[in-house]
Amino acid sequence: MFFMYIYIFIFMLLFGLFFMFLSMYFMLFDYMIFMDWEIVNINSMNICMSFIFDYMSLMFMGCVLLISSMVIFYSHSYMQDDYYKYRFLMLVFMFVISMMFMIISPNMVSILLGWDGLGLVSYGLVIYFQNYNSYNAGMLTIMTNRIGDVSILMCIAWMMNYGSWNYIYYLSFFDNYMVYIVYMCILASFTKSAQIPFSSWLPAAMAAPTPVSALVHSSTLVTAGVYLMIRFSSFLNNLNCDFFIMLSLMTMFMSGLGANFEFDLKKIIALSTLSQLGLMMSILFMGFPMLSFFHLLTHAFFKSLLFLCAGLIIHSMNSSQDIRDMGYVINMFPYTSSCLIISSFSLSGLPFLSGFYSKDLILEVMSMNGMNFMYYFLYMSSVMFTMSYSFRLFNYLMFKGSGNYVFQSYYEDMKMMLSMLILTFLSIVFGVVLMWFMFKTPIFIFMPFLLKLMPILSIVLGIFVAYIFSNFDINNINNFIIFGFYFMGGMWFMPIFSTLGLYKNFMYISKSYFMVIDSGWGEYMFSHSHIMYMYMISKINYLIEFNNVKLFMFTFIFFIIMMMI
Repeated sequence: MFFMYIYIFIFMLLFGLFFMFLSMYFMLFDYMIFMDWEIVNINSMNICMSFIFDYMSLMFMGCVLLISSMVIFYSHSYMQDDYYKYRFLMLVFMFVISMMFMIISPNMVSILLGWDGLGLVSYGLVIYFQNYNSYNAGMLTIMTNRIGDVSILMCIAWMMNYGSWNYIYYLSFFDNYMVYIVYMCILASFTKSAQIPFSSWLPAAMAAPTPVSALVHSSTLVTAGVYLMIRFSSFLNNLNCDFFIMLSLMTMFMSGLGANFEFDLKKIIALSTLSQLGLMMSILFMGFPMLSFFHLLTHAFFKSLLFLCAGLIIHSMNSSQDIRDMGYVINMFPYTSSCLIISSFSLSGLPFLSGFYSKDLILEVMSMNGMNFMYYFLYMSSVMFTMSYSFRLFNYLMFKGSGNYVFQSYYEDMKMMLSMLILTFLSIVFGVVLMWFMFKTPIFIFMPFLLKLMPILSIVLGIFVAYIFSNFDINNINNFIIFGFYFMGGMWFMPIFSTLGLYKNFMYISKSYFMVIDSGWGEYMFSHSHIMYMYMISKINYLIEFNNVKLFMFTFIFFIIMMMI
């Protein structure tokens, strides 16, 4: 078993590095390979197997494979006591292969295969631990993602009008009918990237094992929607995207706010992922797909590192995820805590870490874009919330906290530490390297001094807000404010609409249907009729067999009468 993990780790690591260097070569010489294999041609309708290798797909594939290799190396230690660790490895491998398929496809049908593969395998991973919470989370995840799958299917059906499913042929072509395809793709990306109103499945998907969460929330499942929209971004120039920008900004604001009231370690990090996805989507709809892609890549590394650090802490805390039970982790896990702090600072956009280069650039471009104050306020407050929930997490985990698990036998595993080390290095260096390669033309941003300082001021203000949230005594406030806190921390009642609101009524309807149709007259007429017939025959048989003396007498008398006649 150990060798299987090592083989797949080496395979993914080598291919990840190879794709990384290849993408930089392609980027340098503006090179692109398009492979098209025609399978069948019916009435001017081409059915092709297509692959696209440009710097974008190669860079993203390299990132996914590098992170996956680290996650697999890490999960050998994390899952070593698990009975089904081979199944886990195969599921993760299938997950990565589905993502590869989606990244290199310029064809809607092959995108659907990768897209559906992601949804299906993610369901298998979310229900991996096989308890009621996992099953409910898995159903919520797959049912929400099915909406996106259906919209991709509708895109495929609509593209029959154009004669090919290769969307790459139509990027410079726009007519009235193309609007429907773009709207369907936006719907698909909103379900996969968990934007409002589909946000509630993302924190629920935390029922999966932590290495899977690291993979899902950094570079695979949730980023598939953003990647699809980056590919379709030239269509967005012809649409009014204000409504979508507003939805993305509200997602960003809502998740940042909610993370400040959450006590589950993995859910806090999941909500931070949701916040970053809102950031990527909003800048994408403003017309800057390259900035969105830049943040997508830098975010992948520090977010996977954040999850791996959290996983080791949860693993040692006897699988407890409640941050109120933790405390003084920095004394017991100095190395893991250092990695956690670096990745959180990178997430918050602290200067000269990898997250700073993408996040600061997005904020400055947005500031120069002439958007109204509401947009600006939501952006800056989201940056502030990112810092506040990070510091609140430090407060509970490291600086104070209860320390309930102080007397356990803690250990930092060598395999886990090595995978974290490489991701930490990339979380610090990758942003600036990518900036040198991706933006060859220097960007000149001319802003007033105070406006330029606003992102840094938001970070400083976030530390102050975190201090208030950490020292907040909920017993000394009235019920109205408690309701306000519940509203802000409960994802604005979205889980009630998408989970409780749906299954509460639908389960009652399905039970009524079951009682009336399945167990009603249909059951009696069709399912039970032959059983009733066999039951009647067996009763006659029973009477004959168990009343044999009387039967002999009757037959004897019957025969005598017949002979006399």
